[in-house]
Amino acid sequence: MRVRLYTKPGCSLCDELKADLQALQSEIGFVVEECNIEANQADFARFRYLIPVLDIEGGPLLHPPHDFVTLRHALLAAGRQVDA
Repeated sequence: MRVRLYTKPGCSLCDELKADLQALQSEIGFVVEECNIEANQADFARFRYLIPVLDIEGGPLLHPPHDFVTLRHALLAAGRQVDA
């Protein structure tokens, strides 16, 4: 399963979400693709005031605020959808 994280440098909320993703990665098994919104004009226009945003393959687009329990639940549910 792939997870796309929309972020930008210097974002402390992004760093917290990255740490949570790393903690869950071995349990759930997914690949994180980090997208710097400052490197893509369309991403910047779309997510400028929303980061960090997490786009989970087979699952929801998660906007802040993020918490570990909700994140884990969303990843597990999406993993079941991808495997089906």
